[in-house]
Amino acid sequence: MGVLACDRKGCDNILCDYVSGEHGYICWECLSELKAKGMCDIGVFMESAKAEKDNLDAWAAYVDATFKSRYEEYE
Repeated sequence: MGVLACDRKGCDNILCDYVSGEHGYICWECLSELKAKGMCDIGVFMESAKAEKDNLDAWAAYVDATFKSRYEEYE
């Protein structure tokens, strides 16, 4: 089995589960970022620099702190 590296510029992830005949392989992180971006040119997205994971983690933590499950105690 070969390495299925993400074809997005600047992404070092391997063993990608998603593939396009036109754009190549994409990892889950880049696919999630593409979905969150909304309507855009996928070719341009694949050539754009990948967002830094620290920024994505910080944003996710902020969103999680802002929106709580209605089943959790709200502080």
